[in-house]
Amino acid sequence: MADGYQRGGDSSGIRTKDLEEKQNILKDRLLLIGQNLVDFREDNSEKMIEVKKEIEALRQDVEKIKSFLEIISSELGKFAKKDDLEILKKQAKMFQPLEFVRKSELKNMNYN
Repeated sequence: MADGYQRGGDSSGIRTKDLEEKQNILKDRLLLIGQNLVDFREDNSEKMIEVKKEIEALRQDVEKIKSFLEIISSELGKFAKKDDLEILKKQAKMFQPLEFVRKSELKNMNYN
């Protein structure tokens, strides 16, 4: 009878060891998962900081571009339009001061 009782004690001891082993494995897995989570969070935090810096730089670039475009658009009104230049060209062709004759030249022409 002592033999049978001892066998039952052995199996419960084995079960206890198995449970302790499983518990240790689960504990190790949990610690590993926790460490991975911490590493993941640190990496993501660094990446988020970089992304925020890049977004801020892009925002500043966009503001500079807006400012530049506003300056250009205000300056465009100061330039002559193509149609206006064509009219000025025609007027310049009609008015050619080198072709005008001086009074003295006219008098000389009449006498020759």
